[in-house]
Amino acid sequence: MHAESRPISKEAPAAAAERERDYPRIVVPPPGPKGRDIIKRDKQYSSTSYIKEYPLAISHGQGAMVEDVDGNRYIDFMAGIAVASTGYAHPKVVAAVQEAAGKFLHICGTDFYYEGMSAICERLARLAPGQSKTRVFLTNSGTEAIEGAIKLVRNSTRRSDLIAFRGAFHGRSYGAMSLTCSKVLQRAHFGPMLPGVHHAPYPNAYRLGAEANGYEDAGAYSLDWIRKELFHRVVSPADVAAVFIEPMLGEGGYVVPPKDFLRGLRDLCDEHGILLVFDEIQTGVGRTGKMWAAEYFGVEPDVLLTAKGLASGMPLGAIIAKESVMKWESGSHGSTFGGNPVACAAALATLDLVEKELLDNAQKMGKRLLAGLERLQSKYDCIGDVRGVGLFIGVEFVKDRKSKEPAKNLVHDLVQQAFRKGLLLLACGESVIRLAPPLVVDAYDVDTGLQILDETLAELT
Repeated sequence: MHAESRPISKEAPAAAAERERDYPRIVVPPPGPKGRDIIKRDKQYSSTSYIKEYPLAISHGQGAMVEDVDGNRYIDFMAGIAVASTGYAHPKVVAAVQEAAGKFLHICGTDFYYEGMSAICERLARLAPGQSKTRVFLTNSGTEAIEGAIKLVRNSTRRSDLIAFRGAFHGRSYGAMSLTCSKVLQRAHFGPMLPGVHHAPYPNAYRLGAEANGYEDAGAYSLDWIRKELFHRVVSPADVAAVFIEPMLGEGGYVVPPKDFLRGLRDLCDEHGILLVFDEIQTGVGRTGKMWAAEYFGVEPDVLLTAKGLASGMPLGAIIAKESVMKWESGSHGSTFGGNPVACAAALATLDLVEKELLDNAQKMGKRLLAGLERLQSKYDCIGDVRGVGLFIGVEFVKDRKSKEPAKNLVHDLVQQAFRKGLLLLACGESVIRLAPPLVVDAYDVDTGLQILDETLAELT
């Protein structure tokens, strides 16, 4: 069946009521001739380290629709790895970027003042979870925010060691890579890593096995492991500066921890004078249906890191820290391009949209997407687990539900086949599809994407 002629599912009354859309549509098997030319040149000159998930050569986009250079149109369920928070070419973001670019493109925010930088620092400080007064340092990316946070927590505590979690992804530069513990490919042949980094088990309720027997849940096991194994055998808590954690695990498998785990981790840090750092680079700015994932757990971190969806695709990240923590001396940290005025303008427009419209939409469409995925789970035994909140959703595929053996090949084939049908997906973890569409998706996008998933699974299984 051609994507452009696909009927609307009977389970999608809202989608059926929508006006007829001109996407998804596949007019030529991707990549078409224009796409092949771009790919050929890219392969000839670009770094061999690039991954390139599938041969998508984008021309432009609007909302949750992406069009490639050969005229194929896709529904986007991955948002450039959770970055295109307001969709593609949102008019309010574009207008903000154009206005800022017409004034000046750069003046170093480390050394001088301008309205956009002051405004976004104030905005983020006021939006931070909890009641503490916070300060903000602006970066170019999430990885740079991680690197800055490592410096910050060591400077603030005068301690050296750091704790991160298995499955974590914090970036690819040296400090961030040392915290990362997702795939060996991301660390292989780059050692030695940053010293003093220790990894604890992330509380993955679906994956944690017999070692957690006797514990109330996976969170209780992870906390006890830190106390009895890490603090007893490996490192004194008096030497630990900070715990870095994704409050919901991203690249490692889109895992939501047990409700009480982060509260217990907060208590553990407070007991030993350890700072708690939330890496919300992927979960922040409305992705979960709240501004920050921290809000789901009622936990105030000492430091919160954000990037990805913060500026709708413009390069901007931030370190948001309690004033009691962000006390490093003038000149001890800086960034030439961090807080670029055009990126700041995009972020301010993005936050307006997220606060006024998209938080509610992420919750509403997330519930719709989860319900549809649970229907697919009841239909296909290869779906072992469906989890998530808002538009941060993971679907884990297994060879069988009893052994839970990861179905890696199926996930690879699913991503590729869905692409050829007009749906953009990305995998994560060992055998998980992450669903992180733009926060502007509507019922048509959700229901049509679910139908493509249904068709593709039926063909592959």
